[in-house]
Amino acid sequence: MREGRRSKGFGFVCFSSPEEATKALTKMNGRIIVSKPLYVALAQRKEHRRAHLATQRMKRRTTLSQQQTAQFNQMFQPTGEGYFVPIMPQAQRRLQNQVLPTEPTAGFQGKMTTSQKLTEHFLTCTICTEVFDKPCTLVCNHTFCRKCMVSFTKARPEAISAKSLLCPFCSKMTKVSAPERPVEDWADDVKPIFVIQGLLDSFGPGSKDTTYCSYCKEEGETTPATSWCPVCDDALCEPCMRVHKRIPLFRHHDVVDLFRDTKVKIKRKVMCKVHKDENVKYICKDCKTAVCQKCCTIHHRKCDLVVEIESEIPAMKAELKRNKEDLLKKHDKIKTHIDKQNVKVNEALTLYLQKGSNIKCASLKAMEAIKVKEQKLLAELKEISDRHIGELKADIKSGEFLVQMYQQQAELIDQTLQSECDMGVYEMYQGWEAGDVEAVGVTDVKEKKRIARIMFRQDTDKLSRTLDDLQLGEIDVLYEGVLDLKATPVLQDTIDVLDLKVTPVLQDTINVLDLKATPVLQDTINVRVAGNAEISNPSDMTVLEVNGTDTVIVVDKRNNSLKSFYTRNKKQGHSRLSLGGGPWGITTLKDNQVAVTVQGTRQIVTVQVNPDLVLLSTITTSKQYMGITSLTPSTLAASSVLTPCVDILDMAGHVLRSICPGHPSRSILKYPLYLCTSRTGNILVSDTGSMCVVCLTPEGDVVFTYSPTGDTALKRPYGITTTSTGDILVTDNDLHRVLHLTESGQFVRDILTGVKYPRRVSVGGRGRMYVCSWDVVKVFTLK
Repeated sequence: MREGRRSKGFGFVCFSSPEEATKALTKMNGRIIVSKPLYVALAQRKEHRRAHLATQRMKRRTTLSQQQTAQFNQMFQPTGEGYFVPIMPQAQRRLQNQVLPTEPTAGFQGKMTTSQKLTEHFLTCTICTEVFDKPCTLVCNHTFCRKCMVSFTKARPEAISAKSLLCPFCSKMTKVSAPERPVEDWADDVKPIFVIQGLLDSFGPGSKDTTYCSYCKEEGETTPATSWCPVCDDALCEPCMRVHKRIPLFRHHDVVDLFRDTKVKIKRKVMCKVHKDENVKYICKDCKTAVCQKCCTIHHRKCDLVVEIESEIPAMKAELKRNKEDLLKKHDKIKTHIDKQNVKVNEALTLYLQKGSNIKCASLKAMEAIKVKEQKLLAELKEISDRHIGELKADIKSGEFLVQMYQQQAELIDQTLQSECDMGVYEMYQGWEAGDVEAVGVTDVKEKKRIARIMFRQDTDKLSRTLDDLQLGEIDVLYEGVLDLKATPVLQDTIDVLDLKVTPVLQDTINVLDLKATPVLQDTINVRVAGNAEISNPSDMTVLEVNGTDTVIVVDKRNNSLKSFYTRNKKQGHSRLSLGGGPWGITTLKDNQVAVTVQGTRQIVTVQVNPDLVLLSTITTSKQYMGITSLTPSTLAASSVLTPCVDILDMAGHVLRSICPGHPSRSILKYPLYLCTSRTGNILVSDTGSMCVVCLTPEGDVVFTYSPTGDTALKRPYGITTTSTGDILVTDNDLHRVLHLTESGQFVRDILTGVKYPRRVSVGGRGRMYVCSWDVVKVFTLK
């Protein structure tokens, strides 16, 4: 630096890296240049440099007293022989080859540095890197916190089995005095050596006596302290306080007044990890790290936001207070929720006991009814049995009478034959010929409607069906967030308000089918793929938009598989998933998922479409279902043809409600093959048995029935779907056509004809209509 042509005697050098600056500082400082020493240091602000020089001029002491040094260098540990041998623990071994690490300073700065370095180098546990908390010194003279020692020992099985404390440094075992106690109490009897305990008492965290001035006490005086400097960690009398204020470096310390018997907690100082002698005083907001002054000069001089920690403390405290308030609010909210849940638990227990009692009452009533029928049958059986036995006994008596009579007649004939009276023989013969003898003995004991045999005829199948149909009641489960389909709908609100804060968005008109347009064939997809054992026989189909393109998912009933057809990177691709058991119906779920009914195994499987097919889950049902549609994210509707009905299921396969409209002998549903959901949440059923289309509410009410006669009559309705405008499309398999109905079930026109045996119809993006028939899916556009 120059002032005109005269040099000021100093200058500044900017280095490209911190390593070069450090190298110049270590090698060039103190070097003799032209008989004069060169002074090299880091650049500092003028006020900082002046304060540092003033502190250096006030340093009066360079070491601690020889008594303290002697105390550090003589440590004794008893041995088994009964005498003492000088042993140096790990902290004291570090002191052996060096003077206690304190800067050569007197008064304020020397005391403060000594306390900091003692805490950092000699009073810190090497396990938790914190100041010793209830230290314990092992037989190897290594010292650790008790809780750290116990935690380390519990993690070492060899130490547990040896009933000893294991040293993390040298792995030496320290036997415990009472191994029968829990492991947590093993370190309680292991005390620290007196030097560590003495240093903790003098310099460690906790409370410090502020009765007398710290600096006057070092000079042998006992002057009462009137102030406390939390930065210097010292008590000051009035004269020392005035000197403290005159030093520029200490001038801004927040000094507090002391009262009698005041205890002051030592403020923890954090040292820089790079520069061990520097306190962390700044925050680099760009790097989001706490740094010291040297780090600011060397490593963070190009950062824009480097501020003092103290300036950020109020904002940090305010943020922490807000966080605390948020936590307390969450605490109160959760606690209130828990209280409500406890009330619900008690109510549920009472309700469950009551419902259990109701079930038992219903069971008792059913048993009483069965008992009444039992007594009636037993009484009828007894009456008929008594009659039958009476008839049998009467037959026995009649038979006994005839036996006696026949015996008498035989004896009479015998007497006549033995007599020599020809006239007697003749009369007997004439009587036998005339039937007098038989007439005397034979009487007709048979009566009409005599009981031949009593039988008990039991229809076991009917009894089984009756028992199966016996309803003691139903248990309805209403899940949170699930639509209760059995509840009566209640209008809550209607929203007709225009949200003026929302940016207007043009709705998609490309994906809307123009049902007035003529369908134009665009593409044909062959659904037979490699690996098929037989010719494909698609039973159902749906279309999903995956990654911006339409993916066609086909259920191949004959090959027991599910197939997807898509276009990726301008190339046609397909995926095949084997299901087995005769899959039939398919419906779209959320997040590119589909559900497929497998009637042979009584299952519903869910599949992820990526567009490759991945099996997600298998749901076991109580019936064989064919048609399926999704009502809500948590409920499905599925149709059964064995007992014609439509069941409302949850995602676990449980039947929430069974719909079978109409009189049993004239049921509307006879063979419901396909289902779909209207945009109003109703269920559209394509029934090939009754040759009609039925619209049902989830509660089972019939909205409309499309069953025309004459030329427009349906011959075999199959697939059914709806458009975004609510219109209905139905395929007529035998008449090779696709019908267009309004949302209320009114016929509009045959939108497509000439497609052989159309089974399923679906609506895709960009105004496309997909029609599935034998072996192929045909793609039409209507726009």
